[in-house]
Amino acid sequence: MFQRQQRGNAGGGSYLTIVEYQPEAAGGKSRRPDFCRKGMQKIMSAEKRLEGKVALVTGGARGIGKAISARLAAEGASLALVDIMLDVAQATADEFAKQGVTARAYAANVANFAEAEATVAKVVEDFGKLDILVNNAGITRDTLMLRMTEEDFDKVIAVNLKGTFNFTKAAIRPMMKARSGKIVNIASVVGRMGNVGQANYAASKAGVIGLTKTVAKEFASRNIQANAVAPGYIITDMTGKLSEEAQQAFLRVIPMGRGGTPEDVANVVYFLASPDSDYVTGQVINIDGGMLM
Repeated sequence: MFQRQQRGNAGGGSYLTIVEYQPEAAGGKSRRPDFCRKGMQKIMSAEKRLEGKVALVTGGARGIGKAISARLAAEGASLALVDIMLDVAQATADEFAKQGVTARAYAANVANFAEAEATVAKVVEDFGKLDILVNNAGITRDTLMLRMTEEDFDKVIAVNLKGTFNFTKAAIRPMMKARSGKIVNIASVVGRMGNVGQANYAASKAGVIGLTKTVAKEFASRNIQANAVAPGYIITDMTGKLSEEAQQAFLRVIPMGRGGTPEDVANVVYFLASPDSDYVTGQVINIDGGMLM
């Protein structure tokens, strides 16, 4: 008996399977067991993992949110893109529509519960259900604590933390009714370790982590999974405005020696939104190249 590894790709993704061969009782010939052959057939005929699913992504029209939306759409999900500016969301929805993706745009201030509730209700009305919620919308107002105004603090908490609460609370009811749901919150490594000049942002993301774990515990029995991702230094338009010195300072503390990409974040979000994570809940996954271990 021996084993051989086979690599390949299917449906845009790669796979690795270990194929076991056993000698026949007579003649010493090798054959592939039936379970391996059936498994391979299943892999090769696999459909898009999110076909028929509806995903609502706050802040889903630009930056990391757009990359997340694109990744979910690539696996067959229909998209509800939420942005505070309808024209921005609509432009991205139109862009996806040209690629054959079912996408609709919605305007909402995530910090306002009434708007969150109305938006979720409209999404359910338009699509008939809601399977996946990605709480991505967020802002920064960075400055040292002694210079930070109360408004700076309150605004970041309102959008990043309260916004996550608002959309989660609004989405929970249709998910409970369906007895199924995936909630993925975008936290940050800063919420786990703190950072100079980001008292408001760190507090908001630490709150998102605590909220995620609580939601996971409260709704696990309803087959709703809630998880978070904690990105580190991700190369975006915002980080691209940092000085070369500041960017190099980040890279020096990243064992992998590079910044992450929005697609790096999107890939992990997809995993947490997919059936592959059905037994994963209440977890926080760092996406930081090893910066925080």
